[in-house]
Amino acid sequence: MLRHHVVPLLLHCVVLICQTGCYLLDSIGAAESFSHLHLFSNKSNLDQGYCERKRKMNSFRMWRLSSESFIATLPVDPIRENSVRKVRDCIFSVAYPAPFKSGIVLVAVSKDVLEDILDLDVSVKETDDFLQLVSGGKVVLGSVPLAHRYGGHQFGSWAGQLGDGRAHLIGVYTNRYGERWELQLKGSGKTPYSRNGDGRAVLRSSMREFLCSEAMHYLGIPTSRAASLVVSDDDVWRDQFYNGSIKKERGAVILRVAKSWFRIGSLEILAHSGELDLERTLLDFVIQEHFPSVNMNDSDRYLDFFLRVVLETANLIALWMSVGFAHGVCNTDNFSLLSITIDYGPFGFMESYDPNFVPNTSDDERRYKIGNQANVGMFNLNKLLQALKPLLDPRQKQLAFQILDGYSEHYYTRFTELFRAKLGLLGESEDDNYLIAFLLRLMEDTKADFTMAFRQLSEITQDQLKELHIPQEFWALHDLNKHRSFSDWVTMYLLRLRRNIGDSDSKRRKRMTGINARYVLRNWMAESALQKAEVNDFSEVHLLQEVLRHPFLRQSAAEKAGYSLRPPVWAKDLKVSCSS
Repeated sequence: MLRHHVVPLLLHCVVLICQTGCYLLDSIGAAESFSHLHLFSNKSNLDQGYCERKRKMNSFRMWRLSSESFIATLPVDPIRENSVRKVRDCIFSVAYPAPFKSGIVLVAVSKDVLEDILDLDVSVKETDDFLQLVSGGKVVLGSVPLAHRYGGHQFGSWAGQLGDGRAHLIGVYTNRYGERWELQLKGSGKTPYSRNGDGRAVLRSSMREFLCSEAMHYLGIPTSRAASLVVSDDDVWRDQFYNGSIKKERGAVILRVAKSWFRIGSLEILAHSGELDLERTLLDFVIQEHFPSVNMNDSDRYLDFFLRVVLETANLIALWMSVGFAHGVCNTDNFSLLSITIDYGPFGFMESYDPNFVPNTSDDERRYKIGNQANVGMFNLNKLLQALKPLLDPRQKQLAFQILDGYSEHYYTRFTELFRAKLGLLGESEDDNYLIAFLLRLMEDTKADFTMAFRQLSEITQDQLKELHIPQEFWALHDLNKHRSFSDWVTMYLLRLRRNIGDSDSKRRKRMTGINARYVLRNWMAESALQKAEVNDFSEVHLLQEVLRHPFLRQSAAEKAGYSLRPPVWAKDLKVSCSS
């Protein structure tokens, strides 16, 4: 557990068609175009105008995915039958997406992901090739779809083999900047890791992940990205709240991208199975591909890798806390080795401040409440260390435990930095920790809205605060002002702001509104969009997309929709579960 003085700050803180039904995407000229893409990253070799015209493609004739980097290095399951089974001695199984049987509709795309990451002009979304690719109906020539084998600790207990039960890694794309991105379909059918599942995802959860992963990116939180969302009329049956009430929902698929989809469970399964040579192979692959600052020739490279994961995990969870985000299912199989937010499930942005906030109604023990996320991070890193231990000598094991012991300090420091910035404080003061903890306690007592309390502190002037003259529109601050100790906190806060050297009130407010969001993806917003989407009205999905791309800017459309007002009364009864 984290040391005692951190607790107040934890937000108490033509091929294979007969097998798969898929067919190959036309990619004539793909090999030639791939070499051209590498030229684009060296703009001195090309006329700027030519490069600008060529860098965004509106057809797949000049676009290529490849699985070569994985298949050439990491063992692939020799059994090609797509049947649920225990798998050993490999990292991936070949598994092809299963096309939908009914009509499919493109709900939304991320223009930024298409153009800035995948080098595709947004107009490509109008083509049938694109629709077939992102729904799992087509496979790009030159790429072999893969399902990843991993395990994990779920709700504190070892769950054994898990793996990509409904996700297909359809290839790696290297863009004009030389960035390597892994493309994965989620909800695209069964794999050897599907256990008792059908390999599908539903519109409800898919839409939430599409919107939230993009929203998190624009909040500045390391995350996977979402390129597209499609929905079908295929029937998918789900017991949403595990209460025996099974209902028909619509199947959906997201195309999501990340630098890597390897997670702590990727190493755990190999350690638990005694496949240590394979664990070394995977670990060296991950380090070489994604940790360039780690010297591959250094005998302590695994220690160096572990240190970086510890530091970045502490940073990630502190960032989650700074925006009031609760992941909902912080199992080791959902924790990225690159310390990015992945596998969005029953997440939630906290509204009324409550360190016991649990977005997942399936979490009966409240293990993953928002105030426990930092401790869960420690638990998961310890499981990573246990997986690494067989590869370490006695000296390295001792040093690794020392690294892990430093996690709480890293988290505590980063949390304080972030909340100091949220309050517009410059420099450091020994009283800052108390000032932050005092405010959070007031918020807890009054159930003030977390997001809007900080945002409205960003917008109110110091003179208004001093006089406790709070404009009516600042409803979250009105809630705080009901506390008898709020005026004492304001006095302390204003005294601290005076110690901001070279600062002014206008500079403070500009600085704070640049880091305290006005809009986050509240559950009620997602639910409102979902109710419309269920009848093929995707207007609110598109509205939320645009609003959440600019979370720090006041937007008239968002204000009209009530996205900065108190959550509606009906939203109090909303529930989110693991079922998706």
